[in-house]
Amino acid sequence: MPELPEVETVVRDLKPLLAQKKIGSVKILGKKLRRPWNPLWTKSLEKQTLNKIHRRGKWIILSMKSGVQLLIHLGMTGQLCVFDQQEALKSHTNLVFKLSPGNAELRFRDVRRFGSADVFDTEKELQDFFAKRKLGPEPFNLSQEYWLSSLAKSSRNLKAFLLDQQNIVGVGNIYADESLHKSRLHPSRLACSLKPYEAILLSNSIEEILNAAIKNRGSTIRNYVGGAGLMGGYQDEFKAYGRTGLPCMNCGNSIQKIVLAGRSSHFCPNCQPKKPSKR
Repeated sequence: MPELPEVETVVRDLKPLLAQKKIGSVKILGKKLRRPWNPLWTKSLEKQTLNKIHRRGKWIILSMKSGVQLLIHLGMTGQLCVFDQQEALKSHTNLVFKLSPGNAELRFRDVRRFGSADVFDTEKELQDFFAKRKLGPEPFNLSQEYWLSSLAKSSRNLKAFLLDQQNIVGVGNIYADESLHKSRLHPSRLACSLKPYEAILLSNSIEEILNAAIKNRGSTIRNYVGGAGLMGGYQDEFKAYGRTGLPCMNCGNSIQKIVLAGRSSHFCPNCQPKKPSKR
């Protein structure tokens, strides 16, 4: 599933391509996404001028000057890219937004159809949508007080804690593994067992890993491409995720895999001991 770096890359790619564009028409194609498209949304979007493209966690937000909000979630295999109208539609294209002026189209394609598209008439309705999901803070410049308190109150393992979007948004399976490896913390450690210096090290590692991934346009594992149709490159930098049986780049021991929170977790048993280190 695309995580924060991939979503941020899509947003950054789309900004110059969608600046001051109008949505001329909306076409609904193929099979339904996670939620069906409401015909009233088409009327809400047509002839609207795009004002801002931004992100909240793993969601992409296209804000119109009128206040109407188009919310996109890429799901597992979603792609949101701009194409010339003359370019043939790829299979599994679900939504096509005609842009004007010019001959471009914004197309949403999702092979597995776990992605979603929603329209809100006002920004308040969008904020209410996020509020119901009790999303945690963005992982950049985290409040130390919040972070230490949240970890101390949780009896869940670190992998489960990081995947919970109510604790911190945007971090998924890939970057949880990479962040825990960088901070030398075992994924099965209880969140409440972390000492303050370990907690701070973890928050710093998350931020560094995410920034490095954004710089490399995210990670292309299967279907992911950015808003300009280009693949990511951070998959070549992985130190833990997907490297089961391969030598740890820090110590040479084999990377192992266990299942936590229903997800595969990759770690080095030497660099990431189960017991707290005595620093």
